[in-house]
Amino acid sequence: MPHPKHVILVEDNQELRESLTEILLLKKFTVSAFSTPDNAIPKLHFDSNVIVVSDIRMPSMDGITFMKHVHNIDPDLPFILISGHADIEMALNCIKEGAFDFLEKPLHPEHLLGIVDKATKHRTLTLENRRLKSESPRHISLDELLIGQSDAMVKLKHRLLTLANADVNIVLNGETGTGKEKIARALHTFSDRSQQNFVAINCGALPENLIESELFGHEMGSFTGASKKRIGKIEYSSGGTLFLDEIESMPLTAQIRLLRVIQEGELERVGSNQTINVDLKVISASKSDLRLCSTSGIFREDLYYRLNVASLDIPTLRQRKEDIPLLLSHFINQAEKRHQRRAPALLPSHFNQLINHDWPGNVRELMNEADRIVLGISDIILPDISSQPQSLSAQLNHVEYTIIDSTLQLFDGQIGKTAEHLDIPRKNLYLRMKKFDIKREDYLNEQDRDHSNIAFDES
Repeated sequence: MPHPKHVILVEDNQELRESLTEILLLKKFTVSAFSTPDNAIPKLHFDSNVIVVSDIRMPSMDGITFMKHVHNIDPDLPFILISGHADIEMALNCIKEGAFDFLEKPLHPEHLLGIVDKATKHRTLTLENRRLKSESPRHISLDELLIGQSDAMVKLKHRLLTLANADVNIVLNGETGTGKEKIARALHTFSDRSQQNFVAINCGALPENLIESELFGHEMGSFTGASKKRIGKIEYSSGGTLFLDEIESMPLTAQIRLLRVIQEGELERVGSNQTINVDLKVISASKSDLRLCSTSGIFREDLYYRLNVASLDIPTLRQRKEDIPLLLSHFINQAEKRHQRRAPALLPSHFNQLINHDWPGNVRELMNEADRIVLGISDIILPDISSQPQSLSAQLNHVEYTIIDSTLQLFDGQIGKTAEHLDIPRKNLYLRMKKFDIKREDYLNEQDRDHSNIAFDES
């Protein structure tokens, strides 16, 4: 499903309305612009493939009341509010009432476009999840299945949903420990094949003399030890999904047979001349670059092109470090249940050590680290050597205040750039600023302070 590149814009100031429309049109969004909410509401309905951008202060109906009307129509429709007030209380109130995000004047085009782009991606996932839920009683939320809200994971989830119902073979590209089998299972779960079998086989874990029997099956007596007929993995996965991990380890003889199955849609069991039709979707993964394996002759090039109709790149944990706290919390919770003991409290210095670690083993290594933390044998987390111990809360508050203060100074109080640099949602930044009584206006340069006052008077 494509992004909902349609924006409903409501702004009573004609000059600003025309300016915002032009900015959005230049980035290939379609825009329906209105001067009042009353004219915009009839254009919205449940499952509208749009997002809404609206001013707060308008004569006929304020933006928050307008947002409530919209959320009565569809509570999940992203609604972005704009105000001339540099007021944290107002921003927090807007978010509490259900706004997707809050923008303050003067508007910076790149910030507006960044938020609108995030809102459209969010809407796409919402609508796709609704569709899948309506079609499958076994629906599981993709966010539950794949933990993480970093940009890398949002992009992965979006592409995954696109490919799930594309009935083509897929190659997964990712380092060891990035969760290739979990991604393969998600592709199956969110596909039209989800009611049929998902069959996973690790080609590198099977002896060469058994892999053909495992994949294609065999007839009784076809070789020594074949005491009865066996249905192979490919035949068993017919109608569903076959996941072949470490496929570069597959012997060339088996590669030739697999190529024929994919081309012809039929197979023969070992020791049989009978042809069996199969409906096959193959997801494959390799520890090495499968394309390089094919060009170097380690892997059949014709089979590679049959398998690589589409591909999915899985980010490393190094590329999504902002997901580490969420993942670690999930894994520690599981480890505590498994080992029946509580994990020790983690200090800010511990989190810094975790964030700074390279994680060559990716998510699998983090999962193992959660076990080591619970058992008290972690190699990554070192003792805190602070000479004046403080409570965890006090240390966290000091670190958090220092980081926010220095970043706001760096960007002259610009909320959008500060949140982007810290890689946190703007609403989280507003909450933290309120917590420490940090006022945005204290960081503005003279020019922005003057513009902010002008915008306040016009809104």
